[in-house]
Amino acid sequence: MMKCVIMAGGKGTRISSVASDIPKPMIQISGKPVLEHEIDGLREQGFTDILITVGHLGQIIMDYFGDGSKMSPADGKPFGVRIDYYFEKEPLGNAGALFEIKDKLSDDFLLLNADSLFHVDFNRFVSYHKKHGGLATLFTHPNNHPYDSGVLIADDECRVLRWLAKEDARPRFYRNRVNAGLHILSPKLLEKRPDTLKVDLDRQILKPLAGTGQLIVYDSPEYVRDMGTPKRYERVCRDWESGLVKSRNLANKQKAVFLDRDGTINKYVGFLRDIEEFELLDGAARALRLINESGYLAIVATNQPVIARGEVTKDGLRMIHNKMETLLGAEGAYIDALYYCPHHPDKGFEGEIPELKFNCSCRKPKPGMLFSAAKKYNIDLSQSWMVGDGKNDILAGIAAGCKTALIGEGEYGQDMTVSSLIEFVEKVGL
Repeated sequence: MMKCVIMAGGKGTRISSVASDIPKPMIQISGKPVLEHEIDGLREQGFTDILITVGHLGQIIMDYFGDGSKMSPADGKPFGVRIDYYFEKEPLGNAGALFEIKDKLSDDFLLLNADSLFHVDFNRFVSYHKKHGGLATLFTHPNNHPYDSGVLIADDECRVLRWLAKEDARPRFYRNRVNAGLHILSPKLLEKRPDTLKVDLDRQILKPLAGTGQLIVYDSPEYVRDMGTPKRYERVCRDWESGLVKSRNLANKQKAVFLDRDGTINKYVGFLRDIEEFELLDGAARALRLINESGYLAIVATNQPVIARGEVTKDGLRMIHNKMETLLGAEGAYIDALYYCPHHPDKGFEGEIPELKFNCSCRKPKPGMLFSAAKKYNIDLSQSWMVGDGKNDILAGIAAGCKTALIGEGEYGQDMTVSSLIEFVEKVGL
């Protein structure tokens, strides 16, 4: 089983008002240190070989956990892991300690932050890393503040092309894909140490891999949240107590709100070909923000025959969707995934793409996109919704076994009729 390195050496200055006399990883959530929640989640999935790097007030961590054979002071149960430590006598940055312990890292290893609350399917993450074979795989997700986060741009094979740090100039529109601080790294990355006392993991180790094909993104909607400020700490406490944190682990069945795009999220203009015509509907971002906070996944499923008709290129459609994610992110909302059908069954359009002109299984009213999402994200379709403004959306939802909501007028067997996405959210109570 893969070794886990947990970086627990930060001072936590932004959250010092919550607790200034203990290390940040020892701040409690529901009566237990956040670091212990992390260790519990790892042990439950078979990851029991742990190395913790400590620094400021690190002796408190070492005394609490010992070598992992002790009983937890919080619940009286054994930690059930084996723990080694590396104590930073002087601050080495968030990656300097890795070069001091590299002799203990002969194989690929998990590298986790100790100042975030997360509950993810690590075996799934590791399998993905092994399949793609890069030097580093980054756990990535959308968040509600991409405008002040580092953003990763990857190709269709999930290989990072560009790493945009917060201070870097970025495109006008971009996908909301943020590094969540969970990594799988090859020890090959530690063969040569940068010639600085403090080593920054992102800027000095990982960012230089962008464009080499060796840096991979693992997109997942599972729960990972920084608790670095008092406001964020309060939020993760609420999420833990409500059960949201564990429920988002993809080993558990998920529930989703599937969303049509045109007429549901953005204003309907017919076949949308021009990115300048894309405009969010009033209330759409607020509705998605509530879906994000509810525990449901927000997944777009949209027919885009403009691709098959030769009216928009795949790159052009990607930019339209980047605009959607950028506009939503500016209002604190995001989508967890997006599926589109590029096919069209009818031939005879000037400039059409012949290989895309066939009767596929993904074009709504067929449920193929919903089935694909359900397989990837372990979604219980019977507990999920399909929301759209047309007959094909409702029929696709019914065929997939979802509950359905129509925005607009008509009767197609839907469970609910509403005037907007925000009205749907309010009626369902999300």
